[in-house]
Amino acid sequence: MSDVHDTQHSGDRRRTRLTRRAWLLLIGGAVLVVGLVLLLVLLPGDERPARAEKLTLPEGRRASQAYAAVDKVLHVAAGTTEKAAKKAATGRNPAKRLRLPAEAKGNPEGYLYPATYPIDEDTTPKSLLSFMVNTARQRYAADGLPPTARPGGLSAYETVVVASVVQAEADTPQDMGKVARVIRNRLDKGMPLQMDSTLNYGLGRSTLRTSHADTRTDSPYNTYRHKGLPPTPIGNPGQDATRAAISPPKGDWLYFVTVRPGDTRFTADYEEHHKNVQEFNEAQEGSR
Repeated sequence: MSDVHDTQHSGDRRRTRLTRRAWLLLIGGAVLVVGLVLLLVLLPGDERPARAEKLTLPEGRRASQAYAAVDKVLHVAAGTTEKAAKKAATGRNPAKRLRLPAEAKGNPEGYLYPATYPIDEDTTPKSLLSFMVNTARQRYAADGLPPTARPGGLSAYETVVVASVVQAEADTPQDMGKVARVIRNRLDKGMPLQMDSTLNYGLGRSTLRTSHADTRTDSPYNTYRHKGLPPTPIGNPGQDATRAAISPPKGDWLYFVTVRPGDTRFTADYEEHHKNVQEFNEAQEGSR
């Protein structure tokens, strides 16, 4: 018997009938065709990898690091997010600009708030940057950041600058408060901040070792050479650093050094500070 059909005679008329096996083959072929059609419909038109469902930006990351993280999670070419940030800063349409304070001059450093952000197929570098900036504004306001300068105090933007330095210089909430007080005390006395973190930012690096040659670098972020705050934040601070900058504890500290991890020493006496620095240098030499 044929797999395709058998033939029955009824008078002069012939009729073709499919066998059971042939029916199964026909049905199986139809299912295969339908499956292929559904597969083509469900697959994306390109071969881009699936996006992650979220982006976590840790505390203290610089804008350059945030840009790179966004490029990676959105699977776009390196530099795409940085270009989007610059375009948002210079765009003619105010509605499409990032909601930054005027003092920022379009630079979102300090306003790319460290948090976990959802990602979906509609997320773009610009939309994610806007999400970060809007989150920063909301969180800063919730933590008590004043919208304008208080009498004899710092503006909101200057406070974010302080918070970014605090974030870079300290690891614990307690030390963050003391570092913020050191900064305030030095500003009040007209002393240069002399912070390695600001110098490192200006040099585009991160290190514990600062040479005398480094401190002579001609950079507005060189707070050994220039008094006052650096011109912009040097990273994106988290809540603990922000709260420390807004309301630092009382104290007369003018100097501090982290001799070893977990051992940061604060003092108002230069001689005591000098001894602490010597101990720090010895610890660094011993770790080589």
